[in-house]
Amino acid sequence: MTLPMVVPAQDLPARVRIHEVGARDGLQNEKSVVATEVKAEFVHRLAAAGLTTIEATSFVHPKWVPQLADAEALFPMLGDLDGVALPVLVPNERGLDRALALGVDRIAVFASATESFAKANLNRTVDESLAMFEPVVARAKADRAQVRGYLSMCFGDPWEGAVPVHQVVRVSKALMDMGCDELSLGDTIGVATPAHVQALLAELNEEGVPTSAIGVHFHDTYGQALSNTLAALQHGVSTVDASAGGLGGCPYAKSATGNLATEDLVWMLQGLGIDTGVDLGQLTATSVWMAGQLGRPSPSRTVRALSHQES
Repeated sequence: MTLPMVVPAQDLPARVRIHEVGARDGLQNEKSVVATEVKAEFVHRLAAAGLTTIEATSFVHPKWVPQLADAEALFPMLGDLDGVALPVLVPNERGLDRALALGVDRIAVFASATESFAKANLNRTVDESLAMFEPVVARAKADRAQVRGYLSMCFGDPWEGAVPVHQVVRVSKALMDMGCDELSLGDTIGVATPAHVQALLAELNEEGVPTSAIGVHFHDTYGQALSNTLAALQHGVSTVDASAGGLGGCPYAKSATGNLATEDLVWMLQGLGIDTGVDLGQLTATSVWMAGQLGRPSPSRTVRALSHQES
């Protein structure tokens, strides 16, 4: 395929690492439970397409996320994926115990920039949730695991509205100060715009959080995910979260639609001449396959366009 035409832009990263979240953030929001074998095949197909960071599952109590209740069964099925990072989400020390027992070496904790979402998602205040994460991060680091700190509601909250930049920066710094290696800034309800993205990134830099430690996680509720991603790239960010086929949303924020589709991201990055290591055709085929498993078409515009051309 000769499209998209490659026209590089100045002052953008030469390479972007895609943090693929479809197998965790995507599937956890499905109404039906996907079979463990199908999840394992999904992760293997994503790896075969060239993705090197694939968030595999979550060690949350099955009562809260029944779609990922099979974490103990799934993770050992991925042991043959050499060279692929397989981070998992852990909510607390019990979740960390379960993950470490399986040899997990990359974990993520999930915090909120707002009190309303912290209460809805974690049943705690922001500061109480940070206190809960401190021993999790400390123990994970002592076990030589890499730790990612997710931060939700960085640009807007369905209950509180606009979220002040300084409020996001405070919680971001708390996560980094407790030992997180990486910070993922989440636009959970998809309300960010490019200048807002760059203002937050600039403030984080001024407060000592380096761009190299920051990833971005955009939802496409208002069609802004790619433009916001480009704004982050222009600031120097080179880690972008995305979900194959655009799977996912947020079970605690009803206005949140799907994540940025990995295929849409790769299409844009290829056109910009930015290396991702991802085979777009193989990735598209994977998302078409998963859409068939779920019984509905992929919401990704790129998946729809490319699969239509091949049919």
